Amino acid sequence: MTEQQNDTQWTLWEVFTQKSSGDPHEHAGSVRAPDRETALLNARDVYGRRNEAVNMWVVEASQITASTPEDMGPFFDPANDKVYRHPHFYKLRKGLKQVEND
Repeated sequence: MTEQQNDTQWTLWEVFTQKSSGDPHEHAGSVRAPDRETALLNARDVYGRRNEAVNMWVVEASQITASTPEDMGPFFDPANDKVYRHPHFYKLRKGLKQVEND
């Protein structure tokens, strides 16, 4: 790749950051880079410059497989025939309180 090529011709990388140890990685944004090492350095400079992350992943955008809006129907429908997947299937023992997540 020559220096005259602009960065829109570089590969698009999706950046995922982990805010603290044990937390899930969350999508932070995207960077463009010619290779994975440069993508990681660019991601660090853009998304980790203020110590926002303890860990970072870069994934080539073309390697991500995603659902489409057309998948809304059967792909996301709950399996109604599998009652164990529904929270009301499980009963709490007496004396236990249900904890609600924020």
